[in-house]
Amino acid sequence: DASYQGNPLVNAMAVGILDQRAMQVGKAEGVGNSVIYVGAKTGRDGIHGATFASAEFNTDEEQNRSAVQVGDPFMEKLVMDATLKVINEHGDVIVGVQDMGAAGILSSSSEMAGKAGMGILLHLDTVPQRETNMTPYELMLSESQERMLLVVAKGHEQEVIAVFEEAELEAVIVGEVTDDGRYRLEFHGDIVTDLDVEFLTKAPKQDMPSKKPAYLENVDEAQYQPTATDVTETFLALLVQPTIASKADLFRHYDAQVRADTVIKPGGDAAVVRIRGTKKALAMTTDVNGRFVYLDPYNGGKMAIAEAARNIVATGALPIGITDCLNFGNPDDPEIYWTLDQSVMGINDFAKKLNTPIISGNVSLYNETNGEAIYPTPMVGMVGLHEDNKDITTIKFKNAGDIIYLVGDFQAAFNGSELQKMETGHIQGQLFAFDDEAELRSQQIVLDGIKAGLIVSAHDIAEGGIAVALAESAFKTPFGLDVYAEVPTSMYFAEAPSQFIVSVPAQQASAFEELAGADARRLGTVSQDTALKMAGIDAQINVDKTIAEKKYMEAISWLLSK
Repeated sequence: DASYQGNPLVNAMAVGILDQRAMQVGKAEGVGNSVIYVGAKTGRDGIHGATFASAEFNTDEEQNRSAVQVGDPFMEKLVMDATLKVINEHGDVIVGVQDMGAAGILSSSSEMAGKAGMGILLHLDTVPQRETNMTPYELMLSESQERMLLVVAKGHEQEVIAVFEEAELEAVIVGEVTDDGRYRLEFHGDIVTDLDVEFLTKAPKQDMPSKKPAYLENVDEAQYQPTATDVTETFLALLVQPTIASKADLFRHYDAQVRADTVIKPGGDAAVVRIRGTKKALAMTTDVNGRFVYLDPYNGGKMAIAEAARNIVATGALPIGITDCLNFGNPDDPEIYWTLDQSVMGINDFAKKLNTPIISGNVSLYNETNGEAIYPTPMVGMVGLHEDNKDITTIKFKNAGDIIYLVGDFQAAFNGSELQKMETGHIQGQLFAFDDEAELRSQQIVLDGIKAGLIVSAHDIAEGGIAVALAESAFKTPFGLDVYAEVPTSMYFAEAPSQFIVSVPAQQASAFEELAGADARRLGTVSQDTALKMAGIDAQINVDKTIAEKKYMEAISWLLSK
């Protein structure tokens, strides 16, 4: 979207698993225990990297790019493996472990002391350095990669250091834990910093000026009315929009099957990775629609959580954990702060309804260029659990003759939609309603239907609406579809929340209808041919799947080559 042209967002989520018995925490406890620095040497790269991530740009000014650092994957692997080995072999003497990320040694060491209610003294002359004449300021704020900080029980330092030396990695005692709650730094024999730890770790509550944006005052409550006269051409045009078109031309360059644990590869609603040695698997997704948040920050925040959860549920998994990245413009602008405040409130409120904790997160603020901010974009990452991998479900139709259902109902939800943007070049109007209880019912129906063996494919409905979801369910299968609904055909392009497309074997249809009740609508069947037929009371989308799929698969490549 042009909103992000000056500030492209890249949000990545990493998910790991651990045996709780081996779990370590980032605390600096125990007076006299040693603080050990391990990994790569410290340089001047990455200083102010954390603040650079929240910098406002101006195209007329040269930007300071030195804050960006380049990692060394090989060194990172060595540090990770050695850290895991020392935890496994000497876990009884490891008091705390934390990586050095944003703000480097400063952040990791102060956080570890703060979590334990302790103080810390660091001897900066002992910090491994790869550049000469580094100042305390540079040493503390460097964000050089591949570094960890460990707190080790006094008297056991050498057994820990030996593990890292065996991997040919630096491991040096750089300080000790104190009981005075002070954060002290020694450099060339002088104490150059002496602060209360809590001054560094406990942010004061901000009372920022807040004002509802002018563009949200007196908005048109009516939903946008599509202008398309040829619904088949509109459908094909939607399939090639960058927001909707297949991203396979990008992700196919990366190995999605390392160690052969991937069950659902990229291209579905969520990735699914099996947990070896168990019947369990994890589903993972990231999602947000910045257009919805722009039109209604509170409900848009709710919808970000809801859509991520639908992605997880569509695979048959139960949402169990959330992280987020709050990407916004300048929060010193009262209108932007208001959208930040409202969207966080929406995220929090619906996460509680979903009973799924937000266990981590970060922010990227000041995303503006020449005074133009991005859409408010609180990206939501979510993890779901498959207790039994036999329940793992994909979006693809499975058999001709299966019955296609819409879980949820048709709604004239066009404000903020891909169709509105495509036909008018912008989005506007009041966002359509979001019903918490309807969302939770839809998700529960799909989960219950999958676990009961009634649902054989499931796909949540998002950008492009029901028409796109139906087509994506048929792509890369030998099947087509033939559906009808007693609504205007344009309703197939609406983007209402709380909806899924599911397919059910004909012999299971009665059982599914009993389960879903009034919350599911029978649309039609999976067909043996390759025609995509979606009819309403006034017209029919009718296109050969081969043509539609080719456009959908090749659009990104074609756009990038223009």
